[in-house]
Amino acid sequence: MAVSIGIAKKDREQIAKHLSKLLADTYSLYLKTHSFHWNITGPHFNSLHTMFETQYNELWLAADEVAERIRTLDVFAPGSYSQFAKLTSIKEESGVPDWKEMVNQLVEGHEIAAHTAREAIKVADAAGDEGTADMLTGRLKAHEKTAWMLRSLLK
Repeated sequence: MAVSIGIAKKDREQIAKHLSKLLADTYSLYLKTHSFHWNITGPHFNSLHTMFETQYNELWLAADEVAERIRTLDVFAPGSYSQFAKLTSIKEESGVPDWKEMVNQLVEGHEIAAHTAREAIKVADAAGDEGTADMLTGRLKAHEKTAWMLRSLLK
């Protein structure tokens, strides 16, 4: 059955392309945050361990929301590590940095995801896709707030 939601197929595909990038950023940030949760040490262990857990749980749910929006637009969502690696702008961390570097990397990751969401909002707005723009605005706000909270730890 053809999709008839008031957004042309080419526009849905363009929006999904941007959403796929956000999905890759979200999933990459999820993995990094979860790894840091497992591997945090030092005097801030308890507070950062708990904070990272809250953040990776939020990112896990966000990835599902973004992927389901892609599917709502009748486009298949990327779902492999290799696809995400090609799409994400977030640098992988294969080591275990100290707590300050962990926080720095997560600030950077959330800022990257905020930029990705902001660009996707422009595409969704141009196509008249208020549903996607609304979801993206929520994601943008979440990434900006998390970056602020993490950045505050470094002062």
